Amino acid sequence: MAFVPQVKIPATYIRGGTSKGVFFNLTDLPERCQVPGEARDNMLLRVIGSPDPYGKQTDGMGGATSSTSKTVILAKATVADHDVDYLFGQVAIDKAFVDWSGNCGNLTAAVGSFAISNGLVEASRVPENGICVVRIWQKNISKTIVAHVPITNGEVQETGDFELDGVTFPAAEVQVDFVAPVDPSEAMFPTGNVVDELAVPTHISETGSLAVTMISAGIPTIFLNAEDIGYTGTELQDAINNDEAALARFETIRAYGAVKMGLIKDIGEAAGRQHTPKVAFVTTAQEYTSSSGKAIASNEIDLHVRALSMGKLHHAMMGTAAVAIGTAAAIPGTLVALAAGITADGDGPKSVTFGHPSGTLKVGAEAEKVNDAWTVKKVSMSRSARVLMEGWVRIPGDSF
Repeated sequence: MAFVPQVKIPATYIRGGTSKGVFFNLTDLPERCQVPGEARDNMLLRVIGSPDPYGKQTDGMGGATSSTSKTVILAKATVADHDVDYLFGQVAIDKAFVDWSGNCGNLTAAVGSFAISNGLVEASRVPENGICVVRIWQKNISKTIVAHVPITNGEVQETGDFELDGVTFPAAEVQVDFVAPVDPSEAMFPTGNVVDELAVPTHISETGSLAVTMISAGIPTIFLNAEDIGYTGTELQDAINNDEAALARFETIRAYGAVKMGLIKDIGEAAGRQHTPKVAFVTTAQEYTSSSGKAIASNEIDLHVRALSMGKLHHAMMGTAAVAIGTAAAIPGTLVALAAGITADGDGPKSVTFGHPSGTLKVGAEAEKVNDAWTVKKVSMSRSARVLMEGWVRIPGDSF
């Protein structure tokens, strides 16, 4: 019996923020994978090692978590005044499914460095020393992101002393600006309300509803009050991820919220849209111990936020969800702003530091109210990125 040999595809394995992913230059992909479709999805699934009924992704590059089952395809910018096109694919672990419905904010921190190192940014825009401003077109959501990448002696600087909770070792700081994450023509709050009563089954809430803030900024997100769903808001991963009934409840809330936000027409469609929306729960600042054993005092943070990604509690915080957190915190009346104790009206920059399972994160947003509608000009946060390995990935030639 003849067997098909493996093929080699140039790739780079990079940590960006608290995530890891396999990065590709579009022109390096097999020709039939350079366009969207079944061949591309099958290729990425095989690279990552999905679908894996064991949930381990042992026969691929994935790390068996939502944070490490990610792929990125970059190309020369197709939009004026940008340097690079960034396309993100979230790969399901146990299903043959690649979700293209949203962005990965954490891996965004690595997009600029890959683009510079692979010649996707014009050489004239890269200083010998200093900061290279990389203008990114995020193709999944058609938004602009700006990464400020440090350069030393003409090369991307990856080492440094910037510490990011959720990442063990320090690295160089990369500021990431999410520019106008919500267009003025778009509804930041799909229902028009900063707080809604979301109808849910009575096994989720005895009253048949939950107070929620549903916002589309960075990534569509549904915020809940921790106490309304029986939590303190300081939970770590094991408290949620080892509870199958709890995960099922969150998925039900996510499905009902997706319908309310207009993202799907029927709750049955939620299974085919795993990456969005996200579900997060909030509460007021209180002391806690992070997953690394670090004690965090209540006066070090403004509020707590815990968020789920791909059906599991995230070990830190998704970058795109942090955009939603920063934006919601800047708008009085949202559950996020109320948890942070923010009640004053007024335009201008605001920032919050929130606690998550791995530690803390500060995010700033510039929001303003125009004609009775809220808009956000920019959301900024600092991340870091580091190349872990580069060369080729190999997959069987009949995988795609």
